[in-house]
Amino acid sequence: MPPSITPPTRPKPRVLAVASGGGHWVQMRRIRPALEMFDVAYVSVQAGYAEEVAGHRYYTVPDVSRMHLLRLFILAPMLLGILIRERPQAIITTGSAPGLVCLALAKLTGGARTIWIDSIANHERLSSSGRQARRFADEWLTQWPHLASADGPHYWGAVL
Repeated sequence: MPPSITPPTRPKPRVLAVASGGGHWVQMRRIRPALEMFDVAYVSVQAGYAEEVAGHRYYTVPDVSRMHLLRLFILAPMLLGILIRERPQAIITTGSAPGLVCLALAKLTGGARTIWIDSIANHERLSSSGRQARRFADEWLTQWPHLASADGPHYWGAVL
């Protein structure tokens, strides 16, 4: 009897999931089940978060805010290195600055599809990073139907 031939398996598509700390990270963890079919690497601002995504690659980057804009000079090269190392087909972020910078770098370097999910906490208006994300996100989403518009952000239902 001839040996059975097993077709080669395709690698899972690579996704880079980026979130700053606190609620942004909590929201990223909430969408984790939707990412199970992908090869996911996570990026956030606290080294301790790595334990919450055990079994996945995890990168710690500095947090950036309007109060600490000079940290962008550290953050941007780190994220560029992660993008080069990971070569993701898609990047998803729940915000804030690290996610926005990562989407911008992805658009500059080309290749990855990008998704911005604005924080569920922003129910009166989009976050400042969320407003800027429209320039870099292939899919620009809000968690609130009354913030959605035909030109975006879009509302896909209660994503989180």
